[in-house]
Amino acid sequence: MGKITFLGAGSTVFAKNVLGDCMLTPALQEFELALFDIDHERLHDSERMLNNLLSTSGSTCRVVAYHDRKEALRGAKYVVNAIQVGGYDPCTITDFEIPKKYGLRQTIGDTLGIGGIFRNLRTIPVMLDFAKDIQEVCPDAWFLNYTNPMAVLTNVMNTYGGVRTVGLCHSVQACVPHLFRSLELDAEGVQAKIAGINHMAWLLEVTKDGEDLYPEIKRRAIEKQKEKHHDMVRFELMFKFGYYVTESSEHNAEYHPYFIKKQYPELIEQLSIPLDEYPRRCVHQIEQWKHMREQLVNNQQLEHTRSHEYASYMLEAMETGVPFKIGGNVMNTGLITNLPKEACVEVPCFVDRSGITPTYVGNLPPQLAALNRTNINTQLLTIEAAMTGKKEHIYHAAMLDPHTSAELSMDDIVSLCDTLIEAHGTWLPTFK
Repeated sequence: MGKITFLGAGSTVFAKNVLGDCMLTPALQEFELALFDIDHERLHDSERMLNNLLSTSGSTCRVVAYHDRKEALRGAKYVVNAIQVGGYDPCTITDFEIPKKYGLRQTIGDTLGIGGIFRNLRTIPVMLDFAKDIQEVCPDAWFLNYTNPMAVLTNVMNTYGGVRTVGLCHSVQACVPHLFRSLELDAEGVQAKIAGINHMAWLLEVTKDGEDLYPEIKRRAIEKQKEKHHDMVRFELMFKFGYYVTESSEHNAEYHPYFIKKQYPELIEQLSIPLDEYPRRCVHQIEQWKHMREQLVNNQQLEHTRSHEYASYMLEAMETGVPFKIGGNVMNTGLITNLPKEACVEVPCFVDRSGITPTYVGNLPPQLAALNRTNINTQLLTIEAAMTGKKEHIYHAAMLDPHTSAELSMDDIVSLCDTLIEAHGTWLPTFK
């Protein structure tokens, strides 16, 4: 019997999607689905929910909840990671409210920017603890990372954790369907090539029956941009830089220095930029869970339909040898030739019994590589701060962040970082 360990299993809805998918996959029958979470109440909510799914699905998988992380990992063939360190209260509140006092506004704050930097700094030590356990009790496991900030955490697990890790994000498989629905185009039979970095990968080619669809996409986008809609930032980036980006407008608004600006407050309204979007989502999800809990956790008739999440399809490919293509986050081993080799990149990968094989992309268009590098700079300096324990590299990461550096002076950036370090307290390691 194989074993799939889910770290952060208290994410009940996500656990339903990933592990519910596994229950419906013939090649994964008889597997143990091992659950671990530091929140024991949420852990056992997920355990009850998944046992209900076992009954209705007829799966022969076995659900086991663990309070000991090392035992949950022991002998695992695959590990799925979906943790959030510090949660909404206090850490997300801190990440948003303190920068706001400096006049620095954010939308999501979970990938780049000042929020992304500090989310990394409190998550990396936990991930490296996972890596130590994995090295001891399941050294050959594949680690499927769904936790943000995706690029940095996947990089750290590969580079410093010594764990075979791939980062998985919804934005690649959602990119073309979302864009085509938005522009009222038919996505059936469309071929796409996507590569870059997580949350800033690029739709490099989009064709149907050999025809380049970008001219029609841009024509329709220009018309759509004449009225307010939720994807205006991405369209602006496409008009100025030539290509559509995978991740949402609310995310990309804070990855660049062009959109959230004190000197141009009118851009917020003009481009429908949702400031403080992530805290709003957190509050909504917390409230929603109060109502969802009963129908998910205690519903003995609960059913599941296999979702679009990559995980079960990847494990199926590894078990059967039938290849499956993903957009995966992996180290840049010569894959994108005009991005740093130290970076984690998002490229097409094939999965089969041999594991995960990334594909060669070559050079990105120079303007796209340049935009990616502005984010990679901050990612790599954040890793440097985490691994050396030097506070100065936190400052460097923040001063190189496109949005932060466009809004604040260097002295204010240093002061902001110091204030955040103090406010986070024991959620962070000690920096010297």
